[in-house]
Amino acid sequence: MPKHALRRVMTATAAAVGTLALGLTDATAHAAPAPPLDYVALGDSYSAGSGVLPVDPTNLLCLRSTANYPHVIAAATGARLKDVTCGAAQTAHFTRSQYPGVAPQVNALSADTDLVTLTIGGNDNSTFINAITACGSAGLLSGGKGSPCKDRHGTSFDDQIEANTYPALKAALLSVRAKAPGARVAALGYPWITPATADRSCFAKLPLAAGDVPYLRGIQAHLNDAVRRAAEETGATYVDFAAVSEGHDACKASGTRWIEPLLFGHSLVPVHPNALGERRMAERTMDVLGLS
Repeated sequence: MPKHALRRVMTATAAAVGTLALGLTDATAHAAPAPPLDYVALGDSYSAGSGVLPVDPTNLLCLRSTANYPHVIAAATGARLKDVTCGAAQTAHFTRSQYPGVAPQVNALSADTDLVTLTIGGNDNSTFINAITACGSAGLLSGGKGSPCKDRHGTSFDDQIEANTYPALKAALLSVRAKAPGARVAALGYPWITPATADRSCFAKLPLAAGDVPYLRGIQAHLNDAVRRAAEETGATYVDFAAVSEGHDACKASGTRWIEPLLFGHSLVPVHPNALGERRMAERTMDVLGLS
């Protein structure tokens, strides 16, 4: 090939390569951003942030906060949030209406749902409210001594968790999977309500007898383990708060505690997460899911 012809071919080739590179660079620069996650939040009052201001005015029956952990996650990730959390919800309310006009929670899910979070199980068998009420009353009557609640109720709360709550958790999580087969599902445990051992200074906030403090904590640990097992057996991710919530129980000072105490707290809904607790629950969840 003559030299001048070869030069023309080389020049044309270089120009074509340059144009292609420019086109690729331009396409990359103008590539559409990833769409936001379609995020549905399910669960009970720990998910709803009941007692945390401001209250979501769209459904006052559910006492849902716009500062709950689902809203914190959505704000941090840019996700499109559909929040159907509801105070006092049980696992049954995933597939059954909780109040007139309040649809079953899984109705908010679809095949397009990308992310689901939930905290559920504590209201089944009225585990939390019955245990705290029973142990608090017994603690007051005993002046904080002994283990009157444990002595009276023994393994009854644990028996109910194993026999009823655990299978109900599995059924609830399977109902989520059926409605949102492609979603990533995170089942959150409950942050610690009590310290590991009795602290006399805590009695004014949580009037539990000394021996009933570890008893109540053991019940909560059993419930969280039931959530963990149900999550693992249904393909969900369990978000464990056992380590990160240590030292942030309801007995701690304001600004440190994540859970408000039964007495002399700063929330209309005692023994529930405060705004700090909801933020920390969100942060832990995002960390476990790799969203932070």
